[in-house]
Amino acid sequence: MFSPLFDNLLEVIRSPYAINLAAGLAVIWALRMAYLTNRKGPRTTRLRGPPSGFFGAEEVLIESPDPAAVHEAWYKEYGAAYEIPLVLGERKIILCDPKALAHFFTRDSWTYVLAQADKVTLARSVGKGILSAAGEIHRRQRRSLAPAFNSTSIRKIMPLFYDCSHKLKIAWEAIIDANGSGSAIMEVQDWMNHVSLDTIGLAGFSYNFASLDGKRGPVTSAFEAFGAAKRSSISIRFLLLLRRFPVLFHLPILSSALLNEVYKATADISKSLFEKANKEEGRSDEKDHSIIGLLIKTEDAEINKYITREEVLAQMMTLLVAGYETTAISMTWALLELARHPDIQKRLREEILSFDGEPTYDQISKDFPYFDAVVHEIFRLHPAVQDMPRMAKEDDIIPLSQPVCTKSGEFTHDIFVARGTLVGIPISFINRSDALWGPDAKQFRPERWLEADGITPQARELQGYRHLLTFGDGPKMCLGKLFAIAEVKTVLWVVVKNFVLEMRDGPNTQVERGGGMLHRPRLAGEDGAKVPLRIKRYDG
Repeated sequence: MFSPLFDNLLEVIRSPYAINLAAGLAVIWALRMAYLTNRKGPRTTRLRGPPSGFFGAEEVLIESPDPAAVHEAWYKEYGAAYEIPLVLGERKIILCDPKALAHFFTRDSWTYVLAQADKVTLARSVGKGILSAAGEIHRRQRRSLAPAFNSTSIRKIMPLFYDCSHKLKIAWEAIIDANGSGSAIMEVQDWMNHVSLDTIGLAGFSYNFASLDGKRGPVTSAFEAFGAAKRSSISIRFLLLLRRFPVLFHLPILSSALLNEVYKATADISKSLFEKANKEEGRSDEKDHSIIGLLIKTEDAEINKYITREEVLAQMMTLLVAGYETTAISMTWALLELARHPDIQKRLREEILSFDGEPTYDQISKDFPYFDAVVHEIFRLHPAVQDMPRMAKEDDIIPLSQPVCTKSGEFTHDIFVARGTLVGIPISFINRSDALWGPDAKQFRPERWLEADGITPQARELQGYRHLLTFGDGPKMCLGKLFAIAEVKTVLWVVVKNFVLEMRDGPNTQVERGGGMLHRPRLAGEDGAKVPLRIKRYDG
């Protein structure tokens, strides 16, 4: 991803600007360490954890193709709560204990907030929207946005989900027909990017990006570059420094960063669509059920009370970035798992074909138990967001369901967390932990959602949606959860009904995680995050 960013790195390092910056960072670090050493009052409970290098254990997590496996090893060695060293001597408490997680999520947005560096990173990518908001500001913004994401609103935009899914179907049929062999190799990750972007454009903003038609505007190009970006060791270490020192965003070499390109593209299109929607509001006889349409109605009805113009623009940018990337990843994993498990694909198709036509939102949500199980197994095994970073805004005591051993060798039933302590939730590990989900936790087995004892008592202690942390929990649970689930289900319905998915190189093809800022799937040996599958027409 960051290769253009570091082309002239040595020149920048040698520059007076960089020397002064390095000196400044050294002073900041020394002051930070002095503060942590001499801080009055109770200190955060010291827990056991992995050894540290200069860049801490985060470097191991970011470089790993499967961070969940790294957390699993630490969990087995140190217990359900442990600390990991970060760059320049800081530490982070990692929570995997269900009781601790329940406590944490009830206080998310109030006691636990984003650290300043994470706020800056979000602001530089999607503006100051609901993702970075906390406390009363978050509550106010969420209250204004909630009507656009409830089940009533999703029902109204379901036809748009089907429209994009059928455009995908038509495109695939044309490619198969042109191939002349009854099948074709499709790079499905690219196609899921297209359908996700077009869906978020139409349902979110009444705007057609026409990505499925081959159109490549600034937003499409920026997202594709962002998603296909590769990470080098030097870029990873630079990212770790960025998280501690947001001032590094001002380095001159950052002007060409892909993150800035995403920001510029989404900001420009958001402003354009906002102005267009504002001009058309009230002049059209046709109701606009898009999310931006509802937001503008909110702004008109509650001027400056719940959400401002700037906040509406920030929410639009957030919706574009978060709604595009995460949903595209989920849909790609879904197609990949179905191709790897033809028996599951066959059973799913049978349930879909038992229904005549296309289900409504209520029907697709409730009337197809195996379909529902497949989708939630995808969200369990393959959360698009791997972890959740937070910082304690005030002192807190986190209870544990089982005691853990501290660094001093004593056992404790709770953890004192001092103000300013960093806390992390390893979502991907918790979602497929053997200790929580049983010995088959890492297997793609939708049946677990249908069996009376398929969800273990330990997993039932998790309080997230369907006992999953994929969408978070508490006051900051993902607002677009219903939108994402409905979109994934609609695309899968149309694809599985009309096509058969197969692994291009056979059932033993190795699948890896990696590519981009989020962990996308890819087939071993492919350059970048590529998932080429063999797609056949389903002829019954």
